Amino acid sequence: MAGLVRMSLDSPEEVRPFEDGRGRMELVNQEGGGVGRGTFEPGWQWSKHVKPIAGTESCRASHTGYVVSGRMKVVMDDGQEEEFGPGDFMICPPGHDAWVLGDEACVVIDWQGFADYAKRS
Repeated sequence: MAGLVRMSLDSPEEVRPFEDGRGRMELVNQEGGGVGRGTFEPGWQWSKHVKPIAGTESCRASHTGYVVSGRMKVVMDDGQEEEFGPGDFMICPPGHDAWVLGDEACVVIDWQGFADYAKRS
């Protein structure tokens, strides 16, 4: 078993910008997978700012995350929808669109789903 590990999302191993400068994904990689901090700027929408990178009709990543600040609406391909805000824990399966609500950036820490998120080929 490994000893203590200290990594910081303030000094990420990788940064992936979204289209039109509407945010970024900051990642640290661990043996069990990547952990990411997504900063989604006002006006950001998955179908506008990540779909061109992903090349899929909806987000195919599964997310397990915690909303630090801001608000985001998620709409599943089947029509189910939910709004998330500060302090909310979220589980979001593949097959969704999402967008920022309001004029504050939405910051999400995600333990699942960001390893390949917005990764350019």
